[in-house]
Amino acid sequence: MSHHLETLVRASRNEPIVPLPAAPMAQALVDLEAVAVNTRMLRRAAGDAGLMAVVKANGYGHGAIEVARTALANGATWLGVATTDEALALRAAGVDAPILAWLYPPDGGLADTLAARINVTASSVHALETIAATAQRHGRVAHVHLEADTGMSRGGASVSEWPQVVSAARELEKRGALRVVGLWSHLAVAEAPDDDGVNQQLRDFGEFRQSALAVGLAPEVVHIANSTAVLRLPESRFTLVRPGLALYGIEPMPGVVYGLRPAMTVSARVLRTTRVPAGTGVSYGWHHVTDRETTLAQVPLGFADGVPRAASGRAVVWVRGHRVPIVGWITMDQIVVDVGDLPVRAGESVTMFGPGDRGEPTALEWAEWADTIPSDILSGIGSRMRRTYLPPERPARLAGEI
Repeated sequence: MSHHLETLVRASRNEPIVPLPAAPMAQALVDLEAVAVNTRMLRRAAGDAGLMAVVKANGYGHGAIEVARTALANGATWLGVATTDEALALRAAGVDAPILAWLYPPDGGLADTLAARINVTASSVHALETIAATAQRHGRVAHVHLEADTGMSRGGASVSEWPQVVSAARELEKRGALRVVGLWSHLAVAEAPDDDGVNQQLRDFGEFRQSALAVGLAPEVVHIANSTAVLRLPESRFTLVRPGLALYGIEPMPGVVYGLRPAMTVSARVLRTTRVPAGTGVSYGWHHVTDRETTLAQVPLGFADGVPRAASGRAVVWVRGHRVPIVGWITMDQIVVDVGDLPVRAGESVTMFGPGDRGEPTALEWAEWADTIPSDILSGIGSRMRRTYLPPERPARLAGEI
């Protein structure tokens, strides 16, 4: 029965009319069981170390709250986010686990963050003093992770700053303004086949750790391992590991398969199809002209949804069990797909990417077509894309069909 007819029947019976949600034109289907499986795998790989699930950028586009809860239920002990706003959103949703946030304004503005028991990072004496002043003003003790720059040249205290930073942290700790909970750094080259760079970073990080211990600091957690390092560099695991991309099922090491399960499938419904002759121009600028009679399908996915425009002319999607090309420019709201002679009709499902089990494109392939990385593809899936969740341990169904 159609929604319209059902409404008329209910009205004739004086029954309450409950609006039904419209079928989405496009959606991102997130398989939380895949997140659960990946978390357990990474937790086993971490050995005796704890696991910080990185859920920044709305859980790499998957939904930070849903991913956080799933990861914590499957072995994660910490959560990592980029900004304090991301951390506060998790607290507002009732997530009570330890959280580290590493980006905040230079002038601090950390009162709400500290009140919510969120750990923050510091890599300079000025940052430590700002954090301590805020904590003392509000009668709190700030929990701080000291960050060392071991090769990223981005964030963290440089080698020349380490003595001042660890000494200042210890003095402020003695005053009761803060407690140094962790030491950490970022690996720049964990995926490189030559380990000289990562080995040097680990040696430098070890020296930073020694400098902290020498002044009397006793951090509970020490962490530098990203997704790749968790899986292939046991010496990097210390007391806590910090996977991001692997949590979402993307193999972090080119050419190496660890058995991670991709968690997101992006799909949309065909809006209309048109049969066109050879010589038909497609999309802006007519950069594509059909070379034969064919059927073109209009699909409501565009770069505002996270379909990278840079993949124009290279990307394919999955329709009726076939890979078919996107033709013409990818535009803000739509793509045009050349489905040839396939009997595609309006309303049929088109998969942008998924796990790849059926032959559909993957996020890794989209990254290659757009000359970027999978994190860019996943986190770029736009806010207007409806996210639908398959809960953990639910019987599997065919992913991507909407």
